[in-house]
Amino acid sequence: MHDLPTLLREYDRARAYTDDLWRDLTPDEVIWRPHEDSSAIGWHLGHQAHVAHFMIRNLTAAEPSPDPELDAVMDSANPERFRGALPTVERLTAFRDTVAERVHVRIGDIAAGRVGAPTQLSIVATHLLTALINHEYQHDQWISEVRTDDLGHALPPDPESDRLSRVDGYLVCNPYA
Repeated sequence: MHDLPTLLREYDRARAYTDDLWRDLTPDEVIWRPHEDSSAIGWHLGHQAHVAHFMIRNLTAAEPSPDPELDAVMDSANPERFRGALPTVERLTAFRDTVAERVHVRIGDIAAGRVGAPTQLSIVATHLLTALINHEYQHDQWISEVRTDDLGHALPPDPESDRLSRVDGYLVCNPYA
């Protein structure tokens, strides 16, 4: 059986690293865009949660968006200039926290067998969580580059885990390490 609680801890570790990358920034730095066709750090924060919500919703449990007004703003299929204004840092934080809570609840239900087809969903959940973790780190790389190169802030140390390595410059979680 897959170790979903361990992967949930890796998901929390990835989210904590994201927080280390942005929580000390000013609201202006969070919404600043390096150029017209570039996304702000705040967009990446919302997009990470947006993807987590849609993956959980579409692969394991149909449920409404925690903030439907943000769906179009955080969808990478929409070109930057058509996404609309970013929400406040407080709203982004609440969105991220709500989605993370929902990920925990749904994966917890799967791990405990409180779902139809628990063995099948356990396999799905393992790959889903791995994708969510690696997606978080994928956008952390861009946040890191803007944080250091454009905003002049030092980077926090990489998170420590036996499951993490760098591939093509990106932190990557291997669920089978």
